[in-house]
Amino acid sequence: MKRNVRVRRVSSKKELAQAFAIRMCVFVREQGVPAEIELDRDDGKAIHFLALISGKAVGTARVVLRRGRAKIGRMAVLKSYRGMGVGSKLLKRAIETAKRKRAGRIYLHAQESAVGFYEAAGFHAVGPIFDEAAIPHRKMTWRKAPDSRIPQAAGDVDSRRNQEKWLGGKR
Repeated sequence: MKRNVRVRRVSSKKELAQAFAIRMCVFVREQGVPAEIELDRDDGKAIHFLALISGKAVGTARVVLRRGRAKIGRMAVLKSYRGMGVGSKLLKRAIETAKRKRAGRIYLHAQESAVGFYEAAGFHAVGPIFDEAAIPHRKMTWRKAPDSRIPQAAGDVDSRRNQEKWLGGKR
């Protein structure tokens, strides 16, 4: 079932704690990332986002700006809210923010299992597969036109139709 997802920039310590709690749940408890490396020094300078459904924080992402480049990262959605477009909305907001901040390059490190999701959003893989926190990743760079839109994640309701729409099908 598709729900109304809102994404907002984190603006308080309480919201930042919610974002960190989602990351700990997804990356540490679910995926086995060591807790001591999940939160890092980039968190202090990153722009953080929360995805909300009916006021409940269900997803998070961040953008780190450095030397004219934007790295999107720490995208996490609580398991019971996956497949509802949460990741797509977070990614769209992160890309929009990077563009607004005039990032000359937008990139991310995608878990190998999520490469298709990011490809559908206009990213392409560069370089070899590498391990990050003992999970296979690929570096991906964004190459969409400035007015591009983010498709639904694979498996989302109407995913195929939306991907055709965003990837050059009917508008």
